[in-house]
Amino acid sequence: MRIQDLPYPDPGVPDARSGPRFLWWLFRNQLGGQLKSLAWGLLHFTAVCGLPFCVGLAVQAVVDRSGERLAWTGGLMALCAAGVALGELLLHRAAVTNWITAAARVQQLLARRTAQLGSALTRRVAAGEVVAVSTGDVEKIGWFVEAVSRFTAAALTVVLVCVGLVVYQPALGIVVAVGVPVLALAVLPLLPKATRRADHQREKAGRATELASDTVAGLRVLRGIGGEELFLERYRRASQEVRHAAVRSARMWALISAIQVLLPGLLMIAVVWYGVHLAREGRISVGELVTVYSSVMLLTYPLRHFEEIAMAYSFSRPSAKRAARVLSLKRATDTEGSREAVVPSGDLYDPETGLLAPADRFTAVVCGDPDAAGLLAERLGGHPAEEGTSVLLGGVPLDELPLSSARAAVLVQDKDPVLLSGSLRELLDVPASGAVSAEEALTAAQCNDVLDSLVQGSLEADDPMDARITERGRSLSGGQRQRLALARSLITDPEVLVLDEPTSAVDSHTEARIAEGVRSLRASRTTVVFTSSPLLLDRADRVVLVHEGQVEAVGTHRELIHGEPRYRAVVTRETDDEAAPHEVLDGGTNPHDEKTTAVRGPAAHRVLEEIGLEEIEETA
Repeated sequence: MRIQDLPYPDPGVPDARSGPRFLWWLFRNQLGGQLKSLAWGLLHFTAVCGLPFCVGLAVQAVVDRSGERLAWTGGLMALCAAGVALGELLLHRAAVTNWITAAARVQQLLARRTAQLGSALTRRVAAGEVVAVSTGDVEKIGWFVEAVSRFTAAALTVVLVCVGLVVYQPALGIVVAVGVPVLALAVLPLLPKATRRADHQREKAGRATELASDTVAGLRVLRGIGGEELFLERYRRASQEVRHAAVRSARMWALISAIQVLLPGLLMIAVVWYGVHLAREGRISVGELVTVYSSVMLLTYPLRHFEEIAMAYSFSRPSAKRAARVLSLKRATDTEGSREAVVPSGDLYDPETGLLAPADRFTAVVCGDPDAAGLLAERLGGHPAEEGTSVLLGGVPLDELPLSSARAAVLVQDKDPVLLSGSLRELLDVPASGAVSAEEALTAAQCNDVLDSLVQGSLEADDPMDARITERGRSLSGGQRQRLALARSLITDPEVLVLDEPTSAVDSHTEARIAEGVRSLRASRTTVVFTSSPLLLDRADRVVLVHEGQVEAVGTHRELIHGEPRYRAVVTRETDDEAAPHEVLDGGTNPHDEKTTAVRGPAAHRVLEEIGLEEIEETA
């Protein structure tokens, strides 16, 4: 796999049972790149460690006054130098490729899992943790995956050098062969403590990231209530905790690095002392002593990769664990889709609640609990938070459809839609049927003033479609963001459109026009709106009251406002005192008659507005 070939056509199915298993899966899936890195690493390290032998041969040739041997040695040194340069160049290229491709694979896997889980992701994993995994953690995972091949090359080189020294000069070679494993394993007792400190640092950093993202997301509200300083102080404390944890972790890694410098130095002192003793006794030549000393000195280069692999694993293990945790999450109904990728049509029915949304009709759903409404909206879209009976569309269970088909059939817009940064044209460039134009959708969503606002705020855009929208639409008001999101949903023109409180942030006049626009534009489609707004309810073909997870009443808005106390309590927001016994204005007719029922208190005015002036005259 080359960098220019990214992204992967298919990143594969990861082994997310644990962090180490996930790392091993990543390593196996780019085995070709690892073997390339290993080959170039062996060339580079063996060429580096071959230089001391050349130096020893050259010194001995000078001592023996042999010009021919010195010339051959010079040629051999040039060959080693070329190997060092070529190996370093291609090793670095292969290592960086392995790093980037491994990180890209993890990012693709995370993006795919995020898309599959949808809104259920942030209910299971904190948003700050998701950000940490998809940014810093993927780099640490890629670092370890690519470092494995370099470490393997370094380890093989160390073994070859030790064996070569034992054969070349047994007396000093045995000393080196015994001392090198001690150097490599000396830091192992310190690694668990260093890993714990690194884990603690990452936990603090993840908490600080989560706190920062929450603060930025709610900055406008915080400024409105004067609470930004409180949250900034909390972030300062979290940031200081991260700094203290990072310093403690750095101290431990500094100690490990110091040991990796000290012990090789002690080994070189021992080799020189013992070698000089052997040279004085005439048991070794000067050239052999120089060769062994130079070999030990250059062995510190591949030995540094032992420290690096320890650091890489210590940092990547918790990162891989977090990534595996996210990748192991599944939808409550995670099937591969046994049916063909055909978008069904027909009535939308939820067997669990009894909610029925007839095809090509405008159905409004009233829930007293906003959280329950959001969960039910997600169920209707095939994204249930918990396992249960599947929602049926035209008699076809959504759970049995491929995810792409289910999402093409039913589109759910939640109560807090997100606008990505970019131009308005890019925002509205979404998969669509082509039956609804951008102008029609924007008109139905009453976005004329939003377009004017975007043009005024953009100095370079004369066309509103080219106006820039900031991240999450923060430069727009809540109502403007809602209307743009609604227009985006209308453009897609799905078979079923589920809207959760689409007009909660707009004024009543705009809300009335939006209700008419959506009803007109979606005349031949199925639309389900979760709302308690009388203006939307009054324009719905069918209104359904859901109470405690079950359908309690079905009818029109005007029928339910008079005949169903629970519905009236939700829509009019009346209190228990205001919901006192209703009086019959004409004295004695059926109290459930929609023409004669009245309420007391302030709620009466709201109810009379819902009934209409003509009905007030009739009851009088």
